[in-house]
Formats: sequence, C-alpha cells, structure tokens
Amino acid sequence: MPPHPRRSRPRLALLRASAVAALLLAATALPPAAASGAPAPRGDRVLVFSKTAAFRHDAIPDGIAAIRELGAQHGFAVDATEDAAAFTRANLAHYDAVVFLSTTGDVLDAAQQSAFERYIRAGGGFAGVHAAADTEYDWPFYGGLVGAYFKTHPAIQQATLAVEDRAHPATAHLGPAWQRTDEWYDYRSNPRDRAHILATLDETSYEGGGMGEDHPIAWCQDYRGGRAFYTGLGHTKESYADPAFRQHLLGGIRYATGALQADCRPERGYRPLFDGTSVAGWKQAGPGAFALDPATGTLTSAGGMGLLWYEARELRSYSLKLDWRMAGAAGDDNSGVFVGFPASDDPWSAVDRGYEVQIDATDAPDRTTGAVYGFQSADLAKRDAALNPPGEWNTYEIRVRGERLQVWLNGVRINDFTNQDPARSLRRGHIGIQNHGDGDEVAFRNIRVKELPPS
Repeated sequence: MPPHPRRSRPRLALLRASAVAALLLAATALPPAAASGAPAPRGDRVLVFSKTAAFRHDAIPDGIAAIRELGAQHGFAVDATEDAAAFTRANLAHYDAVVFLSTTGDVLDAAQQSAFERYIRAGGGFAGVHAAADTEYDWPFYGGLVGAYFKTHPAIQQATLAVEDRAHPATAHLGPAWQRTDEWYDYRSNPRDRAHILATLDETSYEGGGMGEDHPIAWCQDYRGGRAFYTGLGHTKESYADPAFRQHLLGGIRYATGALQADCRPERGYRPLFDGTSVAGWKQAGPGAFALDPATGTLTSAGGMGLLWYEARELRSYSLKLDWRMAGAAGDDNSGVFVGFPASDDPWSAVDRGYEVQIDATDAPDRTTGAVYGFQSADLAKRDAALNPPGEWNTYEIRVRGERLQVWLNGVRINDFTNQDPARSLRRGHIGIQNHGDGDEVAFRNIRVKELPPS
C-alpha cells in the first residue's frame, strides 16, 4: 500500500528473523550425539538413508557427499546411515527431515516402519531422491508418502523438463524449461491428484517415455501431518556435481525440514493471466511501471505509486494465485494485490473501491503482509510461520466468493475477511498488482485464476 495521505504508517518490527549455524557432522546417525561437531539446533538436522535391498546405484556416495556439502554451506547438519536400526521413535525425533537417497527394495521392518509413520504424522519431513520410488512396494503409507512407485525406465539420455512451479525452493531457480541428462522413470500411477507437481517430462524430447502428455517427475505434498518432496532425478554421478541439480536437491531438503515454505496442495483448473512472456490484457494506471523479464518470467515493480491491473475482464467468484518475492533484506519492500475494484485509469480507484492484500512485512498489523490493508490483520502467528524471508518466493491464494475474501500464504490460510462496506463490493471487479514507489522492489510470477461456483 502507498504512504496514503489519509492514513498514518506506524512501523512495527514483525518480520521474523532466522539464524542458523553452519556446521557439518561427519559420521553415521547412530547415535546423533556421537557424531563429530557441535549439535545442530532443532530444525537443522537431516538424516540421509541409503540402504538398498535390490539394485544399488553407484552414485549414492556422490549423493551423500553432495548433501554434506550443502549442509555445510547452508547451515544444517547431516548424518548418513544404511543401518535401518536408526528408525526408532527416539532417534528420528532428532531430525527434521529424512532423505531416502536411491533406496531400493524392502529396507525397513514392521517396527521401523511404524516408527517412521509416527515421525511423519508428528510433523517430520521426507525427501525422496530417484530410486526412493523403487522402495517398499508393500507398505501403503510409504507409497502415499513418496507419491508414486517406479515402473520402468529407458536408457539414460537428455530430456526436457517443463517446470510447472517456479516458486517452490526446489524449482524457483529454474527457467520454464530445463534440459538435462538422467535416467527418466515412468511411474505406476500419476500423483497429480494427490501431490503438487513441480516439474514434468516432455516425452517428445527423449525416447522411451511411457506416461504420455502428463508425466510428473518432481513433486511435493503435505502428507499425514508431515512434509514430503520427491524428485525422480539423481541417477548419475554427474548429477551431484551439477549446480542446477544441487540447488534443486537443496530446495527440496529445505522444504522438507521446514526451513522454507511452499504451497504444496494439489492444483488443477487454473488458467494464466500472466505467463511470464507477455502482459497482454494488462494495463498500467498511474506513475511507475513493471519491468517484464521474459528470461525469468517475472514482473518487477519500479517507481509509483501505480497499479498494473488486468483490464481484459472482470472476475466474480474465483481463486487467484500468484507468486511474489521481496528483494530487500530488511523485508520493507511494499506492494500489494488489489481485488474487487472497478475499471479505472486512476490507481486510487482500487484503493477506495476495492481491497488490497498487503505485501510489506514491517508495518502495523492491519497493514502488513497478509492483511486486508487497513481493515483486518492476518493471523500473525500463522503468517510468520508460513512466510519465507526476503529473497525467497512466496505464493498467495486469494479466494473471493460473494463478499468473502480469504488469503492463503504458502498453503496456509492466514486471513478470512467479509466485506460489510456498502461503498465496496467483492462480488465483481478487476484485480491488479501495485508498484508502490522508488526503492520498493517486488517481483511477481505465474499469475493464474480459477473460476469458482458463486457462493
């Protein structure tokens, strides 16, 4: 929201700070206290499990080494083991995520399975890499957790991945298409209805694919109380030296530990309003502008105060999703998403006749990220837990039905507001994104909408 001439702007420090210690543990997981180095703080410990009871990938040592290096660089401790005795309730409680690194076959007994189920249900994290999908075929809980079981694969070759989600920390660094060489799995089922798909394989780009036009290869989900990430990549030794793949793996692990948040609810039925290549249908109102970068698929605010609004059509009952990122380390970049305003070339029309879902984490509660600006604060505890820091991408879902406006941040509902102002109405109107002013740099990606039945 702009520095409104009719409103004061007291400042409260509401942006959560995050500090992690960078350390590397260099032994096995049994017990954690015996590993070298000081103990990592809760939230920064990962167990890498690589037991195999069938085919064994020769890239496993490279994978363990890569995860250790990532942990040292990014402040989480790494223990590695192939001893299934690590899967006890007491031992798993030391970890925020367990990485199944190309495990194969039946690797846990009934008691160990039960301990791992309890760990996930209590909020633990799981990251599955490559042959993690070729594991525990007779354990339905694990099948749901990994998302889909391995079926077959063709020869190792280059292929093109279509990146569907460019806000998740595992894929935010990628362009819309990613070319790489790996072993490309087909799966026994398509996880799209159960999980949030991050990337799919373009089967026209390689030989031997067997899933057709919709071939997921990486995904995430909230599962039975825990967090789950899976990538089908990582067969080759070379993968673990590839910076793009390492960042993919790092983002998946950091999501699994809860260090970074993402909207991992299944998503179907949305159509793009901004696809990263064109602003057709959009119009700038007021000063300033948005800079379009087709290479990264982003719109970045500059100057203002103005509004880029979707002129092509009014919306009535809908779910609006978009990804956004604040640039400044202080988290004081200011922007917002406006809904429910009439067509106008005056940006103040949106202020006075619509509602703004705010982006600014250092303002008063009713004027900070997730607030319906000037009318209702977000649930700040939920907001703080769901909010990624400046420099990382966040996802809003803004759902409008009748006079009700609900806001989800990275999959967590943080606001539920009902309009009671007769001078405003949410039942129909346009949507827009704000360029607030000099020094406020906020980027947007992947603006999409889904029509909802009227309330």
